[in-house]
Amino acid sequence: MNQPLMGYAPAPVTARMENHGDHMLKVAMQTGNDLLARVGSMVAYEGFVQYEPNPPAVRQIARDWVTGEGAPLMKCSGDGLLYLADYGANVVVINLNGDGISVNATNLLAFDAQLTWGVERVKGLAKFAGQGLWNTRISGQGWVALTSRGKPIVVDCGGGEDETYVDPDALVAWSPNLKVKGKRSFKAQSLIGRGSGEAYQMAFSGQGIVVVQPSEDSTDRLRVRG
Repeated sequence: MNQPLMGYAPAPVTARMENHGDHMLKVAMQTGNDLLARVGSMVAYEGFVQYEPNPPAVRQIARDWVTGEGAPLMKCSGDGLLYLADYGANVVVINLNGDGISVNATNLLAFDAQLTWGVERVKGLAKFAGQGLWNTRISGQGWVALTSRGKPIVVDCGGGEDETYVDPDALVAWSPNLKVKGKRSFKAQSLIGRGSGEAYQMAFSGQGIVVVQPSEDSTDRLRVRG
């Protein structure tokens, strides 16, 4: 190999999912250990890997995704190495190890197919924007990969009385056991978010984490849903 390119070669496999740089996900595929991934996210693979877009198990759950926030998913199966990316976004790899996480669908890149998942309405926000906010909740033993538009910050909410406030358009994911409520602010409308109309914030409290990206999503997550 050309010596200047040696530094970009894949490192030996050490885990089911791991980063290759900041913007690419490497997945060690094994027969019987399928993966669900965002459609169109495959950039390369080695070995024998098959793809099934919108498999029946996904269609069954996605029927509840009435908000239009759902990310089209494909089932990946086989043996080899699979590389995924999403338009150069940063990739964050999480081993749930029996825990759960609530993820904004636009930030969901891939997760182990054996994990328990479904679409859920975020309580406490409907009064702010019609149908409110919907997220994907994933739990169990396995791996999840998220994307972030830039290097994210992970805020530990702790267990105190103070709340953590987040612009919903910059929100990536949070611990599902956190309490969530909406807050409307008129005075801050020119400072928070993209600054047209009322400014909405999401307040989190309890034990858990919130993942925030340094860029706002291209769609208003608290717009009225049909």
